[in-house]
Formats: sequence, structure tokens, C-alpha cells
Amino acid sequence: MADQPTQDPAAAAEGDAKPKTAKQLEKEAKKAAKLAKFAEKQAKAAEKKSDGPKQEKKPKKVEEKKVATYDLPTAPGEKKDITVDLPAQYSPKYVEAAWNAWWKKEGFFKPEYGRNLNEPNPKGSFVMVIPPPNVTGTLHLGHALTNSIEDAICRWHRMKGYTTLWVPGCDHAGIATQVAVEKKVKREEGKTRHDLGREEFIKRVWQWKNEKGDRIYQQMEEMGSSLDWDRATFTMDAGPQEAVKEAFVRMHEDGTIYRSNRLVNWSCTLKSAISDIEVEKKELPGRTEMIVPGYTDKVEFGVLVSFAYPVEDSDEKIIVATTRIETMLGDTAVAVHPKDERYKHLHGKMVIHPFTNRKLPILQDDFVEMEFGTGAVKITPAHDPNDYEVGKRHNLPFLTIFTDDGFIVDGYGQFAGMKRFDARKAVLEALKEKGLYIETKDNPMVVPVCSRSKDIIEPMIKPQWYVKCLDMAAKAVEAVKSGELEIIPKMHEKTWFHWMEEMRDWCISRQLWWGHQIPAYFVEIEGSTSPLEDKDDYWVSGRSEEEARQKAAKKFNVPAEKIKLTQDPDVLDTWFSSGLFPFSVFGWPKQTRDMELFYPNSLLETGHDILFFWVARMVFFGQKLLGKLPFKQVYLHAMLRDAHGRKMSKSLGNVIDPVDVILGITLKELNSKLEENSNLDPREIEKAKEGQKRDYPQGIPECGTDALRFALCAYTAQGRDINLDVLRVNGYRNFCNKLWNATKFALMNLGKDFKPHESLKTLQEMVKSRSSNSPANSSHTTTGPSNNIQCSDNNLPSLVELNNTLEQYSYIEGYRPTQADLHVLERLGKTCASLSQYPHLLRWYCHMSSFSQEERKSLPKAGHTHVSSSIGSRREGNSLSMVDKWMLHQLSVAVKECNAAFKEFNFPRATTALYNLWWYQLCDVYLECLKPVMYSDNEDAKNLSRNVLYTALHVGLTLISPFMPFLSEELFQRLPPRTANQPPSICVTPYPEAEEYDIFFDEKVDEKFKFGQKVIGEVRSAKAKYDIPNKTRIELTIQSENEDNRATLESLIQDIATLSVSDVKISTEKPKGSVPTPVTADTVAWMKLQGLVNLGKCQEKIQKRIQDAEEKLKALQVEMAKPGYEKVPEEVQARNNTKKLDLEAELEQSKDAITKILAMETE
Repeated sequence: MADQPTQDPAAAAEGDAKPKTAKQLEKEAKKAAKLAKFAEKQAKAAEKKSDGPKQEKKPKKVEEKKVATYDLPTAPGEKKDITVDLPAQYSPKYVEAAWNAWWKKEGFFKPEYGRNLNEPNPKGSFVMVIPPPNVTGTLHLGHALTNSIEDAICRWHRMKGYTTLWVPGCDHAGIATQVAVEKKVKREEGKTRHDLGREEFIKRVWQWKNEKGDRIYQQMEEMGSSLDWDRATFTMDAGPQEAVKEAFVRMHEDGTIYRSNRLVNWSCTLKSAISDIEVEKKELPGRTEMIVPGYTDKVEFGVLVSFAYPVEDSDEKIIVATTRIETMLGDTAVAVHPKDERYKHLHGKMVIHPFTNRKLPILQDDFVEMEFGTGAVKITPAHDPNDYEVGKRHNLPFLTIFTDDGFIVDGYGQFAGMKRFDARKAVLEALKEKGLYIETKDNPMVVPVCSRSKDIIEPMIKPQWYVKCLDMAAKAVEAVKSGELEIIPKMHEKTWFHWMEEMRDWCISRQLWWGHQIPAYFVEIEGSTSPLEDKDDYWVSGRSEEEARQKAAKKFNVPAEKIKLTQDPDVLDTWFSSGLFPFSVFGWPKQTRDMELFYPNSLLETGHDILFFWVARMVFFGQKLLGKLPFKQVYLHAMLRDAHGRKMSKSLGNVIDPVDVILGITLKELNSKLEENSNLDPREIEKAKEGQKRDYPQGIPECGTDALRFALCAYTAQGRDINLDVLRVNGYRNFCNKLWNATKFALMNLGKDFKPHESLKTLQEMVKSRSSNSPANSSHTTTGPSNNIQCSDNNLPSLVELNNTLEQYSYIEGYRPTQADLHVLERLGKTCASLSQYPHLLRWYCHMSSFSQEERKSLPKAGHTHVSSSIGSRREGNSLSMVDKWMLHQLSVAVKECNAAFKEFNFPRATTALYNLWWYQLCDVYLECLKPVMYSDNEDAKNLSRNVLYTALHVGLTLISPFMPFLSEELFQRLPPRTANQPPSICVTPYPEAEEYDIFFDEKVDEKFKFGQKVIGEVRSAKAKYDIPNKTRIELTIQSENEDNRATLESLIQDIATLSVSDVKISTEKPKGSVPTPVTADTVAWMKLQGLVNLGKCQEKIQKRIQDAEEKLKALQVEMAKPGYEKVPEEVQARNNTKKLDLEAELEQSKDAITKILAMETE
């Protein structure tokens, strides 16, 4: 054949031992002359290079590939022009252009689309709210993960026919936003918020929100999020403001919300209490110096300082230890265990504070661990959570020693006015001077850090507003236990129960300016003594100041005009308004139509890290305020980390904008974004740049939205954490490219005039009929030329095809005989086919058998009909071939897998099924097997193949659409419609139902085709084994002792030939010049090497491969035998074990190849 390599002349002479002709000798002489001339040139070039000066080579000009973009004039919201040809190469920029605006204008993402909301939908509804991202800046890949999962879920439900609503929104993020704007004002104007005043500062925050909020929504759109943008809600909008007031007032009136003076997490930088979720617990192994805002030098942590308190009226001292020596200024007691014999004689006595001369009682309390340290503990009730409880039990004084901004208060002599960590050093030195210092030693500990300001959290006692949570927590536990609320994955139920059982009242007030100002008012009565502000009795709440005034007048039984009200300047914790989000977005407390239709929601999807902080509070408020759970299911996805397993952090440089992955970005641009948009300390910016340089030395390549979404959903299999290598997303861009090229090729073969079947029923009926027009299922004998020819029923369909062809034509390729006739004649003889029921074929068989050898040699070569390539390999004109049935079977499997995956939130199950369907089944197999059909003249066969191919494309695109909305839309729009009333977009096209495709499920066909694929796989491995390029066509003879396997091979002969690049025949005889490759115990594939490769050179290459493998294996075995190898990391050991097995397998294969070549040479 034309694409086979010519045989080496020397090898041919040696193999055939024939004298060379004059023409051959002349040819060899010319070749030798050419080689000599080439060698002379090489020698001169080498001489010139050694003598002359080296000249720098001019770098080759590399032409940049032009990226296809969509530049056709299209007004925003108008449909993209799909009449033009698809670009040659896949380009995300081209694919993703224009679709978003069209989807929005057409209203595909609104629940009202295509239906009347006043009429019930038999499919039901699906409602979900987005976890509102903070308005502090741009979205990162963690948000992209959330959006990708949620959008896939919503698109699936919409395509399944549910009335679907996904509500967008943005959170005002009290602390984070205030900090960001304060830093911006300080950086640009050199002013503080106090310089601006509350009203002006709030204006600046709204400006920031309007800039950043729009950017966040743009990012969501670029991610392809199918949100109902008309219902977008910001938590500081008028509606949510009203909802917050209503919730607060109701719960204050029934006693659920109350005011109390308690210990809180205090940020001295923010001058505010913060929630537990905003506290990062930094673990220290021991002595560690940390950067603290407001301090030039680093501050030491991770040490335990011991010092002594003198016992009153005694020379005795009692030794205590602390990690925060400065807090000893606020000590009001020393505690010991009541059973500790060492201190029983000190019960009831006092110690003297060395700096204030206060007398501190020596208490007895069971919380003290006798074995830890000295068994004596200092008690600072106003600045330590454990000491706070001890102080309450023993009615101790609570002395606050710090101001709101972290300075020592007045009354502490030399330490007054010092910053708290400067006082740390000063107190230590003063103790040394007084001889009370004992020692300092390393102490592993956890330091609480404010996630917003990076300040060290200081426990402080402050009057704050609290929500009673115990009763609401009990109801939340019961909801999960009863199954009314389902948490997915189920493993998170344990966390849910743990949090609820240890529930403490929730501090909801923050000392900020940005947020929902607490609708509570302090009451003063004209002519009365002003009470203390922390007295709960003198606070009233109201939806308005007037309502609060009337409440106060009634409560204190005085005229309203005698009431003076002062609204609490504090704002509510951001999680308070977020907890109302599932119903405030629909207009609660008003009884709106949206509330009737869409509450409760169907699902809440978010990261597992905010199960308690957000999910629990929504459940609390939903049950408390509306008497209903806010949703029926909670799906918690894994947390996104970088490729090294580190948490995403701006200071590490691993917080990536999803748009930078979609569009691509250079390292220089990544660095610039850090400088332009970051509130980081300059030292942290440099650290972040180093991180970016390590992880993205070449920047991030353009991956496109579809690849990013698909990758993120595929990654969710990793468990509680996802370690995302951003650069691996580019691998899924290649997958998009595969879809692009496959669909382009398929569309070319469908042709512009192709009209698909109006429905699946045609193919379904064909599968049901199972080739009902085939001859009877039995073996027959005939007289004449085919007396000794037997035929199994598996071969009948192809014999029918041949008989039909020869009814119309004299020969296989028309009206003159060719080598095709001889090929079919040989095939019929070797497969023993009975021809008694095929008169036209029998006539042709008798005629061709009469040809002499000379006549046969003179016949012209075969054309390109492929009828001659096999018997039984293709269908009759009106029946499906084996490969068609196999493709339809794979579609049924994919449809079932994807639907099941969405139902159980197992997104990797769906992405794996889709990857396999498109890459391995449709592209690598089915499209390749269709090429011979499409190149043939059999129009019936081509039309049927086109309909199967069209079905595969249609199903494949609709299945993948929830993950890849842009690419699937672009390609779907190019498919010819089945009917005139086909849905306008893939977004609203029905998702394939498993029941609809069940009829195509055929395990027997799949099993047979797998057998054929095993043959192909073994042949490809054998080619590699004998150093034959995969695309080199070979002669392949397959033997099988199993009758069923032979029948399967006959039906797949053309597909095996296509996919293994072989000329295939099924035979019972062992061919000469071939090497065997076992397929199964009773099936062997013989690959002809003689005439294809130079056996000597082939043997040399394999020997070299053996030598290389042996050297590598020996080095690896030495490495693995070294002392202490067992201490090598497990992943390295596992890698080495895999390498060892691979090398051993390679050696075994290579040695087997040598043995078979030697055996073949002795034939």
C-alpha cells in the first residue's frame, strides 16, 4: 500500500536470496553517491565551524497564532450570528461572545419563561438563593466553585422542566467593607473615618459598593451564571433593611434578643466586637515573633512566663504562669484545686498585687488542673474566657485594663497609657526588678487573629446585644434528625449536632458605622435620673423612632413628649441580615406573590465552612419567624485550596480572579493587580509576588469559562478540601477543543441538507425490530461452488447487502471486475458462507471462481467502496450496525449516569461520564468507525449513520450544557433542528431522560464491542512493542477457536481495521512471517512483520530498550534497598513501586518481542 514503508534493500536481499537486477544496482549506486555528497557537505560544515568565528543564529520568527474573536455586528441582546462558518480553531473568546446578553433578553433564566406561574407545574419548582458574596472586592476561585456547582444544578432543573429560580445578591459585609474603605481613604486622603464623620464616610462606602458590586455581578455573568438578575438583592437595599428591623423587633419583644455585659472578641484596630468566624486561630509551635498592626517591631508570642505573687503576712510566694504577662495588671484572684495538698494551708488567704497593692483572694475551684505547671492559676475575669466563668462563680471584680484601642487604662502607674504589647515588655522588666520573675519558656499555643485587620484579638467585657439560641438550636437538631432537613454529604450531620449541642448565645452587635444600625433606642425620661446604658430595661426597639417612643411611653407610663430616645450607634452582625436572605429577597415581611410561590426554597448550596455561621442561622430565623424551614436540602461542597493544599490567602499570592483563568494573564499583570487592588502591607505584597512567581512563572494561559467550570465540578470528588492546580484547568480546555473539532467534523459529514428524524422513535423502532428482514436463523448447504460453504446467522445481514448490490450490478464495484471482487471471493471462501438463499451472490460467486490466475492478476485495483473490506461488518440499508448500536448504548449509559449524578450531587460522576462519552466513545471510536461509511456510496447506510451521529451530538451537547453552557450553545445552534418548533436555546431544551434512552441499553452489544476493543488495544500495544508507528498500516490475521468470538470479529472486522490501522482477515490458518499477540485464551492476533520492518534493526532497537530498562530498574532497586528507605514519604514510595512495576513489565514485553522475532526468523 502507498502508506507502507518500503523494505530495506539489504534486508530484502538477505531474506529472498535473489540476485539484484541492473535497475536495482543503478538505483543503489545513485543513492550511495548522494550519501557521499551529503557526508562531504557535513565535513566541510564542521571544518568551517571549528575554524571560523561563531556567528549568532538569528532567532526564527515565530508567527503568533491569530485568536478568533466574534466581531460581527450584533446589538446587545440580539442573537449571535450563526450563519457564518465556525472558526478553524476553538477560541473561548469567540464561543463566549454575545450569548449572555441574548439569554438575559430572552428571559430564559426567569421562572416565568414559557409558563404561567398562576398554573401549577406538574414537574414542580426549584428555588435557590446564591450565597451572597461580600461586596469588598472581586470574586475569587472559591466563589467560582460555588457558582459553577450552583449553575449546573439550576440549569439541569430548568432543562428538566422545573419552574426554576436562582436569586443573585451581594452582602454588605460590615467589617470587611468598612476596613477596605478606611484603608482606601487613609491611603488616598490621609484621613480617618472620624475625620470624615459618619454620614460622609457612609457615602464613601456606597460609592465603593457601586463600583465593586457591579464588578462582582459582571464576573458572575462571565461565569455563565443563569441567575434571574431582575431579582438581584443587596443586603442594604430597602427591602432587606425592612426585614432586619422586623426580625429584630419581633425577637426583642418576645425576649429572644436581649442586651448584656459580657466577654467578646474585641479588635483594638477596628474598635469593635467581631464574630467567631472572623477570628483566625493561628497555631504556634513555640516562641514566635509576629507582625501586629500599630507596632514597628514584631511581638513575641508562644512563651509561658512564670512569676510569683507574695502571700499576705508571710514570706511565702505562690507561683503562677501566663502567656499574656500584661494581663496580670487585671488579676483579681489566684485559684488552686480544693484537693491540692500543697495549697490547703493557703485556703482563705490573700496574695498582694506587686503594682497596685490590691489584695487577691486564693480561691478553690475544680477547673484548676493540679498536674499542670505549679497547680496555681492567675484569674483575670475581664480578659480571659475561662477566668470570666470563674469570676462569675466566685463573684470577683471584673477589671478592664485596656481601652477600646488597646492602651492600658489610667490607674496603673508607670504602665498607664502604654500600648498593650509595649506594656508586656515593661511588666516583665518590672517583675524582674522586684525579684518576682521566675522563668520564660517555649509554649505551643493558639493565637486568635482578626481575619479582617490582622490584629491580635483581645477578650473584653462590653455591653452587647445577644440572641438566645438554645431553643432554636434544639428545633434545628430535630429538623435534621426527623429528615425534614437533609444535609448532604451526610458526614456533616455530626458537625451540625456538635455545634447545636454546644450552642451559646450569639453576640449580634458590632461597633461599626457600615451596616444595619440596630433599631433599639435608649430611653431617658425628662425629670428622671439617667440610668446606666447597659441596663436592658431602659432599651426599647421599634421599626421606627416613633414606634419606639410610643412603646417607651407605654412601658414607663409617661407622656410620649417626655421621652428622649437615643438610637444605638452600633450595627448588627452581617450574619444577622444574611440569615434572613432566603425570604428577605422575596419581600418578607410583606406577603408578596414571590413569597407564596418561592418560599421555602428547595436547596441551599454553599461551602461546609459556614455550616454553622450562615446555614444554621437561616434555619433558626426561618423556623422562628415564619414557622418553616428556609429550604429542604443543604448541599455542602468542599473548600478550595491551592495546588499545595494551602488556604487561599492574598498574602500568599494564591487568590486568583476566575476571569484571569478565563482570559489568561501574564505574571507581570498578576503582580500589578496585587499592587493596584490590595490593602496588603508592602512586605506582604512582596511575599505574595514571590508566591505568584513560583506557581505561575509563565502566567496563566487562557482556559475559557467552560473549561474552568467543568474542571471545578470535576474536582469536587476530593472530599473536604479541593487542591486546585490552576494550570490543570488548561487540560480541560483541550477537552473543549476536542468537542469543537469533533462537532465540526460531524457537521461536515452530516452535510448542509441533512434533515434528522423528527424524533427518537425511528431509531427506537429500529432497535425494537432487530433486523426483522434478515433470512432465517439457520445453517444451510448448497450444491455447486459452495457445496462445502457453511454460514452462521451472524453473517447473514452482510450477505443480504452483497446480494442486493449484485442484483443491481454485475460486480462489487459496478459493471467491471476489480480486485475488490477477488477480496470478497477470498473472504467468502475462508468464512464458509452458505449462498443458497442469495441467488445473485451465488451467480457472481460461480462466475468469479472461473477466473484463471492470469486473469485475476490483470484485474485493476479496488476503488473506495469498502464493501469488499469485510463480510458482516456493516449494516443492511435499513438496520443498525454493531457500532451504531454500541454508540446508542453508550448514550443510554451517559444519560442514566448524568441524571443519577445530579440527583445525588455527585458532579464528578457526571463529568467523568461526559468526558468518556465525548473523548473515548464518540471521538476516538464512533467518528473513526463512521469514516468508511461516509466515504462510501451507500446512501441508505450513510443516512442512518448520520441520524445516529446527530443523536449522539444532540444528546452529548444537552448532557454537557449545565457544565459548559457557552460551548454547548454555540455548537447546538449549528445542529439542524428535528422540528420547526424546537426550543430556541439549549438552556431551555429538555434534558435527556433515562427512560427515553433505556431501549438503547444493550449489554450484549457492549460486551461484543469491548471484545473488539480488546483486539484493537492488543494490536496497538504490539505495534509499540515492535517499534511500529501506530499509523502504519499492517496485515492482521485473527484466529479464534470460539465460534461466538469469530462471529463478533466478523461483524466488527471493518471497525477493527479502521481503529487499528490494519488490513484484517479472520482465518483458521497461521500466517507466515507474522508474530502472535494473545487477545484471550482462545483468540490470537497475528501481525505480519516480514516485508514491513527490518527485523534486524527492529531487534537492535528492542535490545537497546531492554538495556535502558535494565539500567533504570537496577538504579531504582539500589535506591529502594538503601537503609532508612522505609522513612521516605509514602507518596514517593508509591511512585517508585509503580515505576518498578512498569519497568518490569516493559522488560518482559521487550524480551518476549525478541523471542518472537527469533522464532519468526526460523520459520
